[in-house]
Amino acid sequence: MNGALRLKKIREMLDVEEFLDMERLKSELDASESTIRRDLAGLEAEGLLKRVYGGAMAMQARDPSLDFAFQSTHMAAEKRRIAVVAASLVHDNETVILDGGSTVAAVARELAGRSLHVITNSLPIAEVFGDSRQVEITLTGGFLYPRVRATVGPLCEQVFASVTADVLIMGIGGVTEAGFSNSNTLIVGPELKMIQAARKLVIVTDHSKFGRGSVVHIAPLDEADVVVSDSGLTREHQDMLKAHGVEVLLA
Repeated sequence: MNGALRLKKIREMLDVEEFLDMERLKSELDASESTIRRDLAGLEAEGLLKRVYGGAMAMQARDPSLDFAFQSTHMAAEKRRIAVVAASLVHDNETVILDGGSTVAAVARELAGRSLHVITNSLPIAEVFGDSRQVEITLTGGFLYPRVRATVGPLCEQVFASVTADVLIMGIGGVTEAGFSNSNTLIVGPELKMIQAARKLVIVTDHSKFGRGSVVHIAPLDEADVVVSDSGLTREHQDMLKAHGVEVLLA
């Protein structure tokens, strides 16, 4: 594929996607990483994208559902109920990894005042515990993904690769028979390290995330110990999880 066609393809991808993963670009454009880096540098000079770890981000937001502020108001009542149930699975004095996202932030609010060590890459979650004298909070470094309000990238991943936790509470973008998925590799990179660091994985998600796959696979269903969802979760999806040995709790 010549240079003009590569640039046209990248622009088309930017029209619909916010983050372009380098590995995917290499595959779809059939070009070397050095060639693609030069293409991205040219497009960055035009103000179309920003090069980041692992690829490039569009300068204009594509999917409003990624916004932390938007997600905080979407299905808020269901998320509050889910949070109460998920928080009951955490015991005092445990080390807990809290993933980014609005549902996990609701869990954090339920955990405020408990005696815990919390490790997170989420700014809103760290702020929940900002005045707490009982919660020890470790906030990872890394590249700040502004709309998600979470840190990502190699520095963030290094922190999660170096710790051990009793439980991970994680939100996701989609659930199908193939497993759990999320919106892009920037977000998924730290989540993979979180899963490796924790002895127990609790997925928190409302029923609207079931039956649809997001862009990047995170883990098979049997990787989770517990899934906490709301009463709108269909029997079919409950049975799907249970068939993979996952405990299902409805709020």
